[in-house]
Amino acid sequence: MVSTVRSIIKDKGLEVIAVDSEATVTQAISKMVERNIGAVLVMEEGNPSGMFTERDVLNCWEANKGFDVPVKEVMTRDLFAVEADEDVSNVMSIMIQKSIRHLPVADKGAVVSVISIRDVVRAQVSSLEAEVHYLTEFITSKFT
Repeated sequence: MVSTVRSIIKDKGLEVIAVDSEATVTQAISKMVERNIGAVLVMEEGNPSGMFTERDVLNCWEANKGFDVPVKEVMTRDLFAVEADEDVSNVMSIMIQKSIRHLPVADKGAVVSVISIRDVVRAQVSSLEAEVHYLTEFITSKFT
């Protein structure tokens, strides 16, 4: 049963896809397309400084900024992160309340992964499926 973010990143892996804050929007989009992901962590001097997401691409296009601007000019600056030992239900609540779809995951002060709302939902669904399976077995064994 999935209960913490650590269990999600155990399956997903410890990989952080990031770009430097001076990278252009075009470079960030290329990395996102290459990796088939919806966001990259933005790093400045070795530290996370924001997220660059699909929504940021659209905002950049709408503002007619062009795609040769540095991502630091258009990234999402309000960076929220969660600890690896955070409860998955709490993480889902944070993502819903803050309207964010990607969260960096920290472990002992270092970013070790980025999870998406899809990862969280997938983990919750797997957990619920397991629970339904065990309850069905229990009920069936009691009445047969």
